[in-house]
Amino acid sequence: MLRAPALAVRSTDESHRVTTLELFFDLVFVFAITQVTQLMADDPTARGLGRGLVLMALLWFGWTSYAWLGNQAKADEGLLRLAMVVTMGALFVVALAIPESFEDKPGGLFGPFVLAACYATVRLAHLGVYVVAAGDDHALRRRLFVTAIPTAVACLLLVAGGVVGPPWQTALWVLALVVDYGGVFLAGTEGWRVYSAAHFAERHGLIIIVALGESVVAVGAGVADDPITVAVVVAALLALLVSVALWWVYFDVVALVAERVLAGLEGEPRSRLARDSYTYLHFPMIAGVVYLALGVKKVLEYVADTEHHDLGDSLSWVPLVALYGGAVLYLVALSALRRRNIGGWNVQRLLASALLLALLPVAHAVPALVALVMLTVVLAALISYEALRLAQERDRIRHQTHGDGQP
Repeated sequence: MLRAPALAVRSTDESHRVTTLELFFDLVFVFAITQVTQLMADDPTARGLGRGLVLMALLWFGWTSYAWLGNQAKADEGLLRLAMVVTMGALFVVALAIPESFEDKPGGLFGPFVLAACYATVRLAHLGVYVVAAGDDHALRRRLFVTAIPTAVACLLLVAGGVVGPPWQTALWVLALVVDYGGVFLAGTEGWRVYSAAHFAERHGLIIIVALGESVVAVGAGVADDPITVAVVVAALLALLVSVALWWVYFDVVALVAERVLAGLEGEPRSRLARDSYTYLHFPMIAGVVYLALGVKKVLEYVADTEHHDLGDSLSWVPLVALYGGAVLYLVALSALRRRNIGGWNVQRLLASALLLALLPVAHAVPALVALVMLTVVLAALISYEALRLAQERDRIRHQTHGDGQP
């Protein structure tokens, strides 16, 4: 612990919960993913979806690294408070640079380099503060120094890509992600600490809420410049129902079970489960929500912009794949989360995912609004089945105090 009270590092324990500063930090993150959604909306092609995925992967590892740090020491105290505020500034600049992340605009700073340099600042500052927060925990310090190798290499690749720009930029940034994600995973979890299972689970649950909130914002953004019509109201309410459905299938049971399983472990097994279930398996959930937000935004544009679209127009393939594929990615990730936590796949969610993929040709042949109706119906049927068929199990899980359950 540092001697100066103003810069003290306050350790956490099992009772630690999410701080208001961490929630404030998330506001910058949600602005960043809103920027990513808009970037893909401006380039609704396979290339645009790929670029969006690269940016989401960068943002996610930046965010989740601070979730780990906030579990090690209190984020709103001393040195960590200062570091979080400084990092928020760097992350905010990253978000501002996203529209120019792959195609720099004339005048001003070179967008790709600004994004890469500020992102590298976020990641390297995290490691530096984590070393201080580790205190006398030599095993954690060793793990941090090992993790610093792939992180530093990834940051160098990002900055190099930001300097050279297209066409090598994308390849270098993808390589950076492979090094970062792969290096951290292969380095193992021995030495990492998860002092509060409640904090860690709540932290990631709240970021799912943030992402779902961004999908609601996308609904409003899709019709901001158009008059309200019956079709717009119907589409907006359907989009809201889809967001509610995604909230339901995670928070109704899955989030509860995931936290309880994590809380039931100690030491390295807890850290390993936290890495697998939250750091890695929550990313496809976030990516799925962002893709779905893009699809919803395009549906609302088709319905509201009567000057360029008729109500009978169908969605083009890329927005449709984002809409249905985002929901599929979310459901498959939830099933994988169940598999990692308690064993066994969630069969009905995998079947719903397969059904959505099978319905893609049909959805492409019908009006955009009907495609959204189809998605809503599938998700509603899934929730209804689970609520009725698994009613007793669901009730037991939701109202038990301890023990495992089956989402």
